[in-house]
Amino acid sequence: MGRAKPAALVVEGADDHPAGDEALRGGDGRGLGGLAQVAAQLGLDLRGEGAAHGRDGGVRREAVEGVDEGERVGVLAHGAQAQDRERAAGRRAQGEGVAQVRGGPLLGGALRAGVAGREERARGGEGEAGEARRQGAGAPIPSRAILVLTGLLKTMRPRQWVKNLFVLAPVVFAKDLFHEKVLLRAVMAFAAFSMLAGAVYTINDLVDVEDDRQHPTKRNRPIASGEVPEGTAKVAAAVLVVVALAGAFRTDWRVGVVAMVYLAQNLAYSLRLKKVAYLDVVIIAAGFVLRVLAGCYAASTPAHPVPPSIYLLGCTAFIALFLGFGKRYHELEVNQARARASLMAYGAKPLRATLWATAFATVAVYLAWTLNPPEALAFGKDYLWMTTPLVLLGIGRFVKLLSSTEGESPTDAMLRDVPFVLIVIGWAAVVVTIIYQLRPAGA
Repeated sequence: MGRAKPAALVVEGADDHPAGDEALRGGDGRGLGGLAQVAAQLGLDLRGEGAAHGRDGGVRREAVEGVDEGERVGVLAHGAQAQDRERAAGRRAQGEGVAQVRGGPLLGGALRAGVAGREERARGGEGEAGEARRQGAGAPIPSRAILVLTGLLKTMRPRQWVKNLFVLAPVVFAKDLFHEKVLLRAVMAFAAFSMLAGAVYTINDLVDVEDDRQHPTKRNRPIASGEVPEGTAKVAAAVLVVVALAGAFRTDWRVGVVAMVYLAQNLAYSLRLKKVAYLDVVIIAAGFVLRVLAGCYAASTPAHPVPPSIYLLGCTAFIALFLGFGKRYHELEVNQARARASLMAYGAKPLRATLWATAFATVAVYLAWTLNPPEALAFGKDYLWMTTPLVLLGIGRFVKLLSSTEGESPTDAMLRDVPFVLIVIGWAAVVVTIIYQLRPAGA
């Protein structure tokens, strides 16, 4: 007897598949164990299939071990006893001998199908991977979590957070804009009110979700459209409220109290008061006054308190009323078909009269402030009044935006209106220059 060769596997019908031939002939030299490994790679369960086929009639195999080339001993396996003999023969044939397996219809067909399936998947013709490659073309698909987070950010209306700059107004007029500790406290208050505003917008959309779904444009809002699940929005609003109030109290307990009042009045607005004509705008204006009040407390230190200025609070209230009534006027004249419930109680003429009255009051209170500024700015009273024309220009430009026939809210349009933005920037630059560059005589 000659020296036995390493075990090899020959599968009928596999010669036409290079990948399958290489896998079968280049096994680990363990006879039937190698076949099991190949079958595992092809995703087949030979034990289950073999048992089933054994019950139907058995599998015929021929095994030759420890003989010269050309010598073969046929082994016919039937049922469970044949399988046991095959396992023993396979263990004895490890490392030596030649095993040739000619599969019956079930085994051979399964192996051929497995090899063909692997080649087909490799070509990308079938399966989810091939389909994804054909459709995706390399373009990443945003995950559901990213879409929800993006929708939440839209719901929080970050573009509206510019209104919270009123929190920083007391810092500017107290000449503390470049005082790092005071500025940091004011920025913390700004962040707290921005998060509260985001929470309020989210709550408002939750309250109005059914009405928004019937609205021609509001139905595209993330919550109304289903982009953000209502449960997720509720959790996000709660988290924003907790974090915002914690930050506000961390800044100053008085800032925290003002923040709680701000949250309570906005919840009252969202749940009920926004349906009451005129009072709805008053509530909005009160929110701006609370922002300024929080800014005063944030800018205050034991050594340098910043008391709320009656002129600053009054001017803030009137400008907010002017903007709010202007928005209602635009909705009544341009968007009456989509009008909110409170507009039914508004009349065009009374609303126009109220609009001009608040515009006049804004200019009058601002001029009075420039002529009688707080003690820290007393040296600038000869110059601050010169900024009044810029206030008049800003009011006039906003009134111009009210005549637009487009459906966009004027309070949104003004933030993108180049002339209006330039007027505001010009006013701020002149005021800051007067406050921080001019010095009292002899200083």
